[in-house]
Parts: sequence; structure tokens; C-alpha cells
Amino acid sequence: MIMLIKYLLFVLLVVFMIGAAVYSMSSRRAQDPLEKGRRRAIMNVLLGAMLVVLSLMAMFLFRGSTVNVIVEAVFIVIGAFNIFSGLRSHGYYTRSRNGTKA
Repeated sequence: MIMLIKYLLFVLLVVFMIGAAVYSMSSRRAQDPLEKGRRRAIMNVLLGAMLVVLSLMAMFLFRGSTVNVIVEAVFIVIGAFNIFSGLRSHGYYTRSRNGTKA
């Protein structure tokens, strides 16, 4: 069961990394500032999820020394903040975009 969780976390890490790269490139190519901000917000959510998954992988792969636990906790906090910040930004840009078209 633990091996299944490890493989699932690895697959999620790869998916989040590819998604963040795709949204990073598409946000740089977008002409509309609102669309650029919305895509960067999605990229921020994906990067936060990638950090959380990376820290969970470290928890399953390595023994829990004090330094490892502290680093993993910091990664989880930073990842959660990135997810929260990205969702907040995405809501802002979505409301701004809908407000200009209405």
C-alpha cells in the first residue's frame, strides 16, 4: 500500500510540474493582462500543490529526523500559502474579467 502511495505521489508531482510549466509558458504569451493574471494564478496553485506533494513524498521516502520534519513542514506551509494565494488571485481575475464583459 505504501508503494502505491509513493507511485501516486510521484505521478501527481510530474502532472503538477508539467501543468505549471504549461501555464507558465501560456501566461507569458497571453496578450490580455487579465488572462495573463488568471493563468499565473493557476500556475501558482499548481506550484503550491507540487510543493505539498514533494513534502509528502519526502515524508514517505526518508526517515523522520528533526531537520527533515522541519523542512517538510516548511514546504507544506509554503505550498498551502501558494495554493491559497493562487485561488484568491484566480477569483480576483475571474471577477474582473466577468465585470468588464457585463
